Order: sequence, then C-alpha cells, then structure tokens
Amino acid sequence: MTDTVISAALRDVPTTTLADLLGREQVMDIGIRPLWGPPPRVAGPAFTVSCPPGDNLMLHAAIHRAAPGSVIVVESGDLDHALAGGNVCAVARRNGVAAFVADGLIRDLGEVRELGFPVFARGIIPIPGAKKAVRPLNEPVRCGGVRVEPGDVVVADEEGVVVVPHARAEELLPAARARLAKEAEETLDDWEKAHRAKIDALLRG
Repeated sequence: MTDTVISAALRDVPTTTLADLLGREQVMDIGIRPLWGPPPRVAGPAFTVSCPPGDNLMLHAAIHRAAPGSVIVVESGDLDHALAGGNVCAVARRNGVAAFVADGLIRDLGEVRELGFPVFARGIIPIPGAKKAVRPLNEPVRCGGVRVEPGDVVVADEEGVVVVPHARAEELLPAARARLAKEAEETLDDWEKAHRAKIDALLRG
C-alpha cells in the first residue's frame, strides 16, 4: 500500500479512534488546536521543519519544497512571533500542502479562515518573525510534545492531532476499521448495557 493510499485511508479515521489504538504518547498536547473551525479532518505524511524562536525562514522555505498532500509540522515553541501569515498559507494551499501543524503562532487568521486552509497551532499574534536561521528540513522534530519523523502520518481534526509512526501506519488500518465498524453496529442501548455492567463490576471490585 502506497503512502498516498494509507494517508487517504487514515483521513476516514477519527483522531479519537487513533488515540485509543496508539496511546497518549502519539497525541499532541491540547495547546495544538485548530485555529478556525470546524476544520476538515486532514491526514498526510509529515514534512518536518525546525524554526528557532523569533525566526520563520525554514517554514517559508518548506512551502516550496513539501510534496503535495504533505502536512508541514513545525517545531518552534515561540509565543512572541508568527511563523506564517495569510500569503504563506495561500501559497502552501496552492502547492497542495494539506495543513500546517505548528508548535507556535500564526497571524492573518481571517485570511487563513477564508482560504479554508487548516492550521493547527498554539494561537495567533500579529508580530512576524525574522528570516535568518538556516536549518535542515525533514529532520526529526518535537511538536506538541510528540516526536515526529519525516513521513509519519499526521492526522488532525477538531479533537486534536495524532502522529501515526510510518512503520505502523499500514498495520494500524485494519484495527481502526474494525473498531469503527463495531461502533457503527452498536446501538446506544447496547453501549449503555455493557457500560453499566463494566462500571458496576469495577465498583464492586
């Protein structure tokens, strides 16, 4: 199965399901959230970027280098300067980038919302960063507390952001589909009955 097919398949899987299967260590912290909503669910291979505080050069370089369908994932942590604005997001969208997931801030939120370009980040600020620091692209980064390797599949929706390790992505799909199928077949009455039995057993214990 190609990476494109895997990413497309994972786009149909809610982040809640993936979080249940992968555990807390693959889920970004609550600060990495959609900046407009409700956002579409996005999934794509990570194109990773590292920007030091106060600088956004490498994100600006990445929008011209990331393959279509990629999710650009940015390590920064800077809460004083914007990593990107409306024009950067517009060019990224035009070049086929699926979304930004940034451990930092952006600006021009109104323009980004109007574009319909998904951005998951810590917030907004009107002050732009500098463009001086050259760093390698597509190296491992940390974003929202999760290590992200280039090519890992990043799935993001209104519930949060989950990083599916590339080596586990294909094998995870059958389990995710099985869980979703089971949930679709289960009525609320069935769920309530099983849930009550489970809770009562735990309380008795």
